[in-house]
Amino acid sequence: MEPRRLQKQGQAEIANAVGGDDASFTGDRALVVGAYPVVIALKEAVKGEGGALSGWEIQRPDDARLAEAESLAHAIGLTVVKAILAPLRAIRPATYLGKGRVADFAVLVRTEKIGLVIVDARLTPVQQRNLEEALKTKVLDRTGLILEIFGERARTKEGVLQVEHAHLSYQKSRLVRSWTHLERQRGGFGFLGGPGETQIEADRRAIQERLDRIEKDLENVRRTRRLHREARSKRRLPVIALVGYTNAGKSTLFNRLTGSDVMAEDLLFATLDPTMRGAALPGGQEAVFTDTVGFVSDLPTDLVAAFRATLEEVRYADLVMHVRDIAHPDTEAQKADVLNVLTALGVDAEADERIIEVWNKADLLDDDERERLKNMASRRDAASAPVLVSATTGEGVETLLEATEKRVRPALRNVEMTIAPEEGAAVNWLYEKARVLDRTDREDGWIVIHAEMADAALKRFERQFPEAAARTTNGVGLVAS
Repeated sequence: MEPRRLQKQGQAEIANAVGGDDASFTGDRALVVGAYPVVIALKEAVKGEGGALSGWEIQRPDDARLAEAESLAHAIGLTVVKAILAPLRAIRPATYLGKGRVADFAVLVRTEKIGLVIVDARLTPVQQRNLEEALKTKVLDRTGLILEIFGERARTKEGVLQVEHAHLSYQKSRLVRSWTHLERQRGGFGFLGGPGETQIEADRRAIQERLDRIEKDLENVRRTRRLHREARSKRRLPVIALVGYTNAGKSTLFNRLTGSDVMAEDLLFATLDPTMRGAALPGGQEAVFTDTVGFVSDLPTDLVAAFRATLEEVRYADLVMHVRDIAHPDTEAQKADVLNVLTALGVDAEADERIIEVWNKADLLDDDERERLKNMASRRDAASAPVLVSATTGEGVETLLEATEKRVRPALRNVEMTIAPEEGAAVNWLYEKARVLDRTDREDGWIVIHAEMADAALKRFERQFPEAAARTTNGVGLVAS
């Protein structure tokens, strides 16, 4: 859509909304403003030259970006009265938005009894303060909104510490603000004007002291995680980390792979606290799966830094599953955002052979799109080919597990065992913990099973079923593959 048409659309929406209802003022009533600089000329120029857009230049359609911002607001229970596009040809140093826009939104805030304006951009402390004074209501930028969501979702001590660190770092630079001062947290009224400079300095010192304590606690978290990694390494347990854009279906896939019941909802940032679970791969190799926090475009740098202790698991993982919502219209832009965060963590997302793309939500695709994606995947090199799955229905999950095992498994052994009729438990164990390649049911009731097993799985089988493990057609416990 042309920038001028977008601007007229936004103005029309404001005009239509001004005749709103007489609802009482409430802080839960929010206005979401999509204040996006115009980049259409840049995109057309790149396309016209036949070049490809870089990750930074890949821009979502403005309406899709606004829809995501609205979803972020819903994620903390806000009632979005209006979500309006406000394309910018130039960013104003004082208020980010132009004077005309600010005046229009001030009318809308007053008429619609709006208690919170969310600007889907990164505002400077001065811009945020000036907007609050002009609109006579609280203003949150994208960073502040994401921090609010994380603050509500954190459950474990580690998660709470990481979110608090990010929130305090963000708040420390904004003590000039008038509506979210620390005085309000101490029982103040939060009226316009705020405390004097002396109080601001005291608040800043209090924040820094708390940050210092949190950083010491987070250092203990890093030390503990390092010890756990060393213990897993000694046991030769491969670690598989799931990463991806928020709401891509990581937790649903995690539950499917591990048989867990981690919270999995159609909700942005449904999972915040990292979870680790052990599970067996098809050949019997034990592995540790870890579910991480979802990424999002313009993820606050303070948040990435605070969660570094947790996200280090991605750096040291043996395999990284990049879970993508392949049915989402912005899946390519979401991929670029995830790769940017991985790069910030020290993972070379383009060259790292540990990364396997998982194209999730296949159940939402029509037949033509499904076939197109399968053809795309088949043209990729076998070692880097993505896997199309549906975490909801289970489609493609076995293929994903097999591809995972090929990446992380130790040498497997071909094992041929003859199982007595009364050893049904041993048969069941092999089907659950090994990859059964062939089965022959003899007339006398005995069962001959040919399977692939990791050494660790074979040793467990020998301890649990010693007689069955020793009994083979050639009298040898196993034959090297």
